[in-house]
Amino acid sequence: MRRMRNVKIVATLGPASSDYAMIRGLFEAGADVFRLNMSHGTHEDIRARHEIIRKVEADLDRPIAILADLQGPKLRVGTFAAGAADLEEGQSFRFDLDPTPGEGHRVNLPHPEIFAALEAGSTLLVNDGKLRLRVDSCGKDFADCTVIVGGTISNRKGVNVPDVLLPLAALSQKDRVDLEFACQLGVDWLALSFVQRPEDVIEARALANGRAAILAKIEKPAAVKTYDAILAVADGIMVARGDLGVELPVHAVPPIQKQLVRKARAAAKPVIVATQMLESMIESPVPTRAEVSDVATAIYEGADAVMLSAESAAGKFPIEAVNTMNNVAISVESDATYRDIIEASRRVTRKTVADGIVAAAREIAEAADIKAICCFSQSGTTVSLVARERPRVPIIGLTPLQSTARRLCLTWGAHCAITEEQERFKGAVISAVRAARTYGFAEATDQIVVTAGVPFNVPGTTNILRVAPCDERLIHRAEAE
Repeated sequence: MRRMRNVKIVATLGPASSDYAMIRGLFEAGADVFRLNMSHGTHEDIRARHEIIRKVEADLDRPIAILADLQGPKLRVGTFAAGAADLEEGQSFRFDLDPTPGEGHRVNLPHPEIFAALEAGSTLLVNDGKLRLRVDSCGKDFADCTVIVGGTISNRKGVNVPDVLLPLAALSQKDRVDLEFACQLGVDWLALSFVQRPEDVIEARALANGRAAILAKIEKPAAVKTYDAILAVADGIMVARGDLGVELPVHAVPPIQKQLVRKARAAAKPVIVATQMLESMIESPVPTRAEVSDVATAIYEGADAVMLSAESAAGKFPIEAVNTMNNVAISVESDATYRDIIEASRRVTRKTVADGIVAAAREIAEAADIKAICCFSQSGTTVSLVARERPRVPIIGLTPLQSTARRLCLTWGAHCAITEEQERFKGAVISAVRAARTYGFAEATDQIVVTAGVPFNVPGTTNILRVAPCDERLIHRAEAE
């Protein structure tokens, strides 16, 4: 099943998308990656959805990536004697470690790590930033605050601390259990929440131990500040704009999104733009014009993927939401302005032989009448490097490893197929030609570019490029001569 676009679509599964018919329908509508949210549902629910995805994958004979999104530590206030309290601007309010139910002047905040990090002048946000308080004084078990933006505070509402680095690991005990479960299940990607520093990613990578690739969610100001170091140790990035918009001024999020996407592209690592992309489609069969523009902006920026959350997990119109994203992507990528923007934002990186090979592959493909760039890859690195070039022609990733084919479903433009291991370059060229013709990228009269590494089946050896005719007879004739 060939996609008529390069950007990938991530669809979150949930109560509205749990059976075979719906999950298959989402894939056929355009979903390339399915997200399993570990914050919701039991392990049995997650296992059942995983099995259905793999059944769809087998039935349609196309690799599908599965992304397990870890919850991360949740910071919440305690409870109130009356269930809630109304806070007015200018009044005093205390957070403390006392487990006694709260009242109009105080409430329990059962996180000593927060008090350890706070200082006078820090900001506390409650209920997704709807309430804002300034810390006036604090100690190891309390914080006395002034209400800057008032409202109703109720039981167990979330707390954000935007301007301090919290001494909290990104992985809670629940996350560790979920990570091991997801890896044993066989997911392809793990999304790590609450990332503040590169060490958070390194810890998750050690626990995954090669069983899944690590995607760092950038959702905290601390992660934005240390982004370069986080990007260096992560396999991919998610721009989680919902939480970023809580902890940062909302007007700061668009330029940050552009910076994060561009740096991930330069590093040849997939980047997802996520959160509230088609939010109105939870209840409506059509999106707002602003939402369509939001999706289009991420595509114009060159993001590898755009993501649906509640729209596909709990909304009334999950397939319509995927269809909308698919249609927006096709429309944007058909616009001449899209190519202008993509090529103007290409950052030239030429440090290795592989960098030179993939750059040459793009230039040859665009200078001649080439129908596709076919890459043989063990680890997927070559495909990612070609994708970084954002070529005008399709990318076909050929690999003997199912795990590699699945992970590459998140990479811009990559149409992946599983092939036999190759021992000689001629066999690789023939395999590439057959794939290009089988999947509808080329005819017998066309040409493709083939990249590979010799010796074969060794990661990181990309060192050869050939322009090949799609008529196998011409390949055999050239070899004979």
